[in-house]
Amino acid sequence: MPWSPKNCVVVPIDFSSASDAAVQTAIEIAGKAERVHVIHVALPPTMLPYAGEVIPIVEINRWIELAEVHLAAYLKARPQFAGVCSKVMEGDAAARIAEIATAIHADLIVMPSHGYHGVKRFFLGSVAEAVLRHAPCEVLVLRRAD
Repeated sequence: MPWSPKNCVVVPIDFSSASDAAVQTAIEIAGKAERVHVIHVALPPTMLPYAGEVIPIVEINRWIELAEVHLAAYLKARPQFAGVCSKVMEGDAAARIAEIATAIHADLIVMPSHGYHGVKRFFLGSVAEAVLRHAPCEVLVLRRAD
């Protein structure tokens, strides 16, 4: 992959400690913060069964609104990320990441990996692995620092 500046880089974040490194790396590769699209895919809380029906714990629109507020606060607290584009989406993380990368004609996706293995990976899956399979562009997966 040529390391010349990319015109459009997608960075999915989950607010983990690895998210900062992913956004910083994307800005360095893109050359300008304005070329970086930080996205968070909000997975609504599980549903509760109640008297024979399933009801959401929190209304989905409210959940998305809370995620947008959290993303805005996350970016505001990091002035080095000023200028990045941001968006909150809802649904399956890997599918939505590939979808947004396709829609905005991304050159690259930069994402952290939690590095789960064994039972934890079996239950939690690997978003990075699924993105690698479905992405319309190159994907850079960053190793965990710890």
